[in-house]
Order: sequence, then C-alpha cells, then structure tokens
Amino acid sequence: MTGSNFLWLAPVGSIMALTFAWYLAASILKKDEGNEKMREIAQAVRVGARAYLKRQYAGVSLFFLVVFFILLLLALNKYLVIFVPFAFLTGGFFSGLSGFIGMSIATQSSARTTNAAMKSLNSGLRVAFSSGAVMGLVVVGLGLLDLSIWYFFLNAYYGSYSVPAWLPQWLYPYLRWAFEAHPLPIGTDKITAITSTMLCFGMGASFQALFARVGGGIFTKAADVGADLVGKVEAGIPEDDPRNPAVIADNVGDNVGDVAGMGADLYESYVGSIVATSVLGVAAGLGVAGVTVPMVMAAVGVVSSIIGTFFVHSREEATQKVLLAALRKGMFVSSLLVAIISYFLVKYTLGAQHLGVYWSVLSGLVAGVLIGLSTEYYTSSHFSPTRSIADASLTGPATVIIGGIAVGMMSTVIPVIVVGIAILLSYFLSGGATNFNSGIYGVGISAVGMLSILGITLATDAYGPVADNAGGNAQMANLDPEVRKRTDALDALGNTTAATGKGFAIGSAALTALALIAAYRDQVALYGKELNLSLMDPTILVGLFIGGMLPFVFCSMTMSAVGRAAGKIVVEVRRQFKEITGLMEGKAKPDYARCVTIATSAAQKEMIIPSLMAIIAPIAVGLLVGIKAVAGLLTGATVSGFVLAVMMANSGGAWDNAKKYIEEGHHGGKGSPAHKAVVVGDTVGDPFKDTSGPSLNILIKLMSMVSIVFASFVISYTLFK
Repeated sequence: MTGSNFLWLAPVGSIMALTFAWYLAASILKKDEGNEKMREIAQAVRVGARAYLKRQYAGVSLFFLVVFFILLLLALNKYLVIFVPFAFLTGGFFSGLSGFIGMSIATQSSARTTNAAMKSLNSGLRVAFSSGAVMGLVVVGLGLLDLSIWYFFLNAYYGSYSVPAWLPQWLYPYLRWAFEAHPLPIGTDKITAITSTMLCFGMGASFQALFARVGGGIFTKAADVGADLVGKVEAGIPEDDPRNPAVIADNVGDNVGDVAGMGADLYESYVGSIVATSVLGVAAGLGVAGVTVPMVMAAVGVVSSIIGTFFVHSREEATQKVLLAALRKGMFVSSLLVAIISYFLVKYTLGAQHLGVYWSVLSGLVAGVLIGLSTEYYTSSHFSPTRSIADASLTGPATVIIGGIAVGMMSTVIPVIVVGIAILLSYFLSGGATNFNSGIYGVGISAVGMLSILGITLATDAYGPVADNAGGNAQMANLDPEVRKRTDALDALGNTTAATGKGFAIGSAALTALALIAAYRDQVALYGKELNLSLMDPTILVGLFIGGMLPFVFCSMTMSAVGRAAGKIVVEVRRQFKEITGLMEGKAKPDYARCVTIATSAAQKEMIIPSLMAIIAPIAVGLLVGIKAVAGLLTGATVSGFVLAVMMANSGGAWDNAKKYIEEGHHGGKGSPAHKAVVVGDTVGDPFKDTSGPSLNILIKLMSMVSIVFASFVISYTLFK
C-alpha cells in the first residue's frame, strides 16, 4: 500500500470512534437516575448548562461571522486561499460540537453515577469513566472527520480525473470544473496547497477552544469560589449543601468549564498537532507520506483507546491508589498498542530509511506518560507534596497558599526536562543534524505521539467532573454517607487525572508550538521572505520580551475576571442567606437560578478581552515591529506559557487534593481550622487550574496559527520591510 492508500484509515478511525461513543452513550442512558430527588437535581444542572452554552455559542457565532468575513475579504484580495474562511468555520463548528456532545452526556451521567455508586465503587467508576470515554472518543472522532473531509475534498479539487463514460457529452461543459485540476495558489505544489489550507481550520478550532475555556472557566470558578467562601468558610455548612444558593451553579460550572470547555480545548490540541505536523512533512520533502503518518497514527490511537477502555475496572476499596491503578491500566495498554503499531506504520509508509521518525513517535508517547506520572506525584494526596500543603494548614491559610505555589513551581522541573529531552531526541532521530525540516517534522510527530491516545487520556480527565457532580447529587439528595464516600474517592482521583490531562495538553502544546513556529517560517518563505532568527537581532529580542510577557497578562486578566465574577456570587449568596426566611434551617429553598444567571452574564462579558488579545497581539507586533518580531513573540510565549501553565495546573490540583485529604479525617477533618485554611487555598487554586492555566496552551498555539494565516497581509503592510 502507498501512503495515500493508508489515508483511508483516518475516516475509518473516525467512524469507529463515533460509533463506539454512541454505543457507550446509549448504555449510559439505559441506566437508572435514581429517586425523584436525584432526578430533579440532575435536571436543574442540565437546564443551567444548556442555557449557558446556548448563550455562549450565540455570542461566539457572531464573532466567528465577523472573522469569517475578514478572512473572506483577504481571500478575495488574494492574501489567502478562498477555502481558508470556510476551513476556519468548520474548525470552530466541530470544536464546539465536541464540547456540546460531551457536556450533554456528562449532565446525563452524574445522577446515574450516584445511583451506581449506591451498589458499588466499581459500578460508579464504570458509569463515570464511560461518560468520560464518550467525550474522549467524540473529540478524536470529530477531529479525524474534519481532517478527512478537508483532505479528500482538496485532493479532489486540485487533482484531475478522466470523464466517466456514463456522463452525457452535453453535460460535460457544465461539469468540467469537477474533472479538471484547479490552479494551485502562490505557485505551490498540490500537497502543500492542501496542508496549508487544512492548517486554517486548526485556527478555527483554537478560536472556539479559547472562548470555551476562558468563558467556561470563569463561570465554573466564579460559582465554585463563591459557593465555598460563603457556604463552607462563613456559614460552616458542608460542600454541596442544598441550602447554598450557588450549589447548582457550581455543578453547572463543572460541566460547561471542565467538560465542554475541556472538550473544545483538547479537540484543538489534537487537530492542531496533526495539521502542523502534516505541513512540516511536506517541508521535509516527505510529500503525501509525511501527511499520512500523523493522520493514520491518530486512527491507530482511536483503536488503541477503545481497547484500553475495557481494562478499566476497580476493586471495592475506596482509595486513590486502587482507582488510579485501574485508570493507569487502560492508559498503559493503549500506549503499548500505539508503540507497537506505529513501528509498522512508519516502516511501510515512509520506508525503513525513515525509522528515526518512529523513535520520535515513541519519545512523544513516553514523554506524555512521564509528564502524567510527574503530575500525579505533585497533585495526588498519596504523595508528600500535596500532604505538605495539608500539613501547612495547621498554621493557617497564608502558609497553605505559600506551600501550594511552591509545589507548583517545583513541579515544572520534570515536565520541562522531559519535553526538552523529547525535543532533542525527536529532532536528531528524525535527521535534524542533516536536514532541519526533517528534524522539526520529528518534533511535530512526537506531539502527535503524545496525543495519539487522547481518546482514553481525555476519558480519565472528563470523568472527574461527572464524579464531582455525582457527589453533589448524593449530598443534596441526603443519601447514605457511604455513597458520598465512594463519590468523594472518585472525585479526588478526578482532580489528579484532570491535572494529568492538562499536563498532556500543555506538553503537546509546547511541541506543537515549536512545529508551528517552523511552519510560520516556511509560510513566510512562500511569500519570498527569509527569516534569519538570530538572537542578536533587536527586533527578535523585542518579540521575545513581548511574547514572554503575554501569558502573564493573559493570566492576570482571567484571574481578575474570576475574582470579579466570584465577588458577585458571594454578594448574592450572602443576600439570600440573610433575606430568605428559614433558608438556613432548611425550611425554604434558595433561588438557584439567580446565581446561574449572574455567573453566565459575568462569564460572557469577561471572556471577550482576554480572548481577543491572542488574535490581535501577533498581528499588531507584525505590523509595527516586523515579521521577525512575530517569530520572537511566538517563541517567548511558548517558553513562558508552557512553564506557567504547568505551575498553575499543578498548584491548583495540589490545593484541591490537600482539601480532600483533610476532609478524609486528617488534621481534624471537616469544619476544623485546618480545613478552613485549605478551603482558602483551594479557592485560590480553582482559577489557577481550571481557568488561566489550561487556557495558556490554547493561547500559544492560537497566536502561532493567527501568525501563519495573516502572514501575507502582515508582510504587505508591515512598517519594517
């Protein structure tokens, strides 16, 4: 088989992923949601989540239309290929769709997980994990579907075919365009024209992902922080107590931020790494074969992820160690399958002379596993870093915050070293010593290797919010404490696996961003400009400083947005506790809808400026300082953004699990001074790990894609010719 023949495996993999996701969703929906109170709570969360997404998608759609017409105008003026605006739309549509489907299943699964946990821990794990697997498989399935549609359409558009014998001669003049090759843009060859256009739907996915992550993150953490500060710290009532007016908004936020936002985020990471590597495969002189490997490897990852899901089951011991071993088993099986099959894929696609690419794949796969294990060490309450934060709670909230920041900073060491080694290995093993483009292709393919098992990696991540909602359902429905104990065990593990999923996304973002910077250089070369990226060039240094600063500004804006939105929730919860007679005695119901409305309005308003910054910054720097400064900006943002994202994700996860550790009965347990101290730390960590940190990996890739798409326009109008 040739490389182009293997490409048919991509749509086949897409169909397999979506079919198995449908099967899992159908099996979940057949399960019982429990008693009437459990169903009522779950329905309130579903209504709030759908209302939020409806409002968010309506606002984002207007933005997409504006950008579409800007891109269309540039295309009509020959700055872009005419398909770019449409690729942009499909990328955003599929990214949003993956998040919506995942959230819909998650909101259908929480009460069913609670009900299953009444039977056994393993039953609850299987329902929650199956819900996460739907999210994971929908992301990879829709990603491969979008890739396949664009590749085969563009391949047909730029190709030429003989007129079929059955076509009447009188119709041929009208259908000639369907059988004749269309002119290639800016003098490129066919495969370059295809991959360059495909890169642009990655930009659409990144746009949608950033809005979903930032908006959903602001919503979920505003509700969470507001509920904790007034309910747990001031009023002294348990987490997820039905008397707390913000409790439904908190559960809604888990779904719109940690499921819908995360789904759009990882869809963007997945397709971004594949299309960036495909572009570099052409630059490396590998042609269709270079495009084939990342796309077919994604299909191999689908099959491996599906097989891995069958290995996830647990004994009846509600500890993180046992549950973590259950999830690890599935991930390790999937990783091993990808490692074996990729060897034969590379050998029969690129040839035995390019087996160095296989070792690049393996380096990315191993790097992903190592980053996951490092994240687990720094965020799980089974290990000393998180327990040290719990110990610090004995001396108050200040030492908890200091300890959490310190743990997060230290946790950056291993991921940075691992990614650095992966870059060096993948670059030189792929022939970088003699061919720069081949080496960078190896770096890109290592990112694809890291994300190849995204189907199961995301399953272990997305199940966390379902388990969290299941615990809330158990608390509000006044179920047996043993049920809450089981859901808490699942939820605590969810904090670790969520941090692990973010580690995969951030690690792959660093590799993909490096590949995108090389793609930017190649795109500039297509327009007759050579980039000499010497660090002694002052314009590049200016770009590096600006790029290094942008992630901090972005995090400042999103953290401040969470603070302002949470403040509004705090005021509203205090008002209801004070004004609704009988609320604290459990004789009256709070106004849940009011808190949902406040969080929704705040999130929609606050997400706009941080998101627009990622779009405007690279274009503005290019126009004012020059195209070399843009390369510096992308490099600086990648370095600082990667380290900052790891630090924030791990600090937040460690604070959260330190709280869970104390709630298990250590240092006085729930309601103790130590518990109140770690709740304060957890509220600081919430926007760290669920708003600002995970948005950074989208930020650095989106700026790269914007730079590539607008390269021709910037070159034409920059002040520095």
